[in-house]
Amino acid sequence: METVEDLKVFKKSHSLVVELYKTTTDFPKEEKYGLVSQIRRAASSINANLMEGSHRRTMGEYKQFIGIARGSIGELKYHILLAKDLDYISKDNYFKFREQIQEVSRMLTGLLNSL
Repeated sequence: METVEDLKVFKKSHSLVVELYKTTTDFPKEEKYGLVSQIRRAASSINANLMEGSHRRTMGEYKQFIGIARGSIGELKYHILLAKDLDYISKDNYFKFREQIQEVSRMLTGLLNSL
């Protein structure tokens, strides 16, 4: 049986988190506890919820945690929009991250629908 870490969506999301962590190191120092923290928390929350849900006792609980992961995707979409509008990330990076986020979102919906 496949573990959650073996899922394509988990791997894609993890890569996105790593990229976002690296990108946010260049944000202004005053954003360390603001936008940087929010972006990192929302991004890492996606896989944290997938992992936690997979360790729950019932399929219903797992589905609930996938739903929470989808909520984190929505939060992340806004945070990268704000980062772009504050000129902390380029438009090119914004669109790259936005596409990755959309892909993970579609994959989470697919995972939810397959359960």
